[in-house]
Amino acid sequence: MLTLASVMRSERKKRKLEFSSHPGNLALMRNFVRHFLDNMPISERDRTLMVLGVDEACTNIIRHAYELRDDKLIALSLEIRDDCVRMRLRDYGMQPPAEALHRRRRRDEVIKPGGLGLMMIRNAFDQVDYILRRRGTELVLTKKIVLAGKEARGNGSSG
Repeated sequence: MLTLASVMRSERKKRKLEFSSHPGNLALMRNFVRHFLDNMPISERDRTLMVLGVDEACTNIIRHAYELRDDKLIALSLEIRDDCVRMRLRDYGMQPPAEALHRRRRRDEVIKPGGLGLMMIRNAFDQVDYILRRRGTELVLTKKIVLAGKEARGNGSSG
């Protein structure tokens, strides 16, 4: 029997895209991510949020890590795991201040310019991890999924 899970494992488990930090490449990257997520058990809304979240993260790399230089490398790897989709963005530019990465906005706090993008990324993914490397940063974005034949664990619903 061929299930969605076995098709994904055999044909589309991992993909990688490397591109220069030119903003014109963002449309290519969005299409790459969207195509990877096609036919996955993820709602259209969540798929769109994930694509926009990765786009925002790439925009942040271009703007902050590479200070608008359009000739630097960005590496994006996509992976389907048993219970999640994991996306890794790697840059070799300036690292963000550590306090900016871990700071969460309070509900009553006004959003300052530049703060909306990180909020959107955190809203699109279940887990957002920044790994500071010797050169640059690796951003790991994780979205939980439920594959055919597996139940969601700990979601509090029955049925």
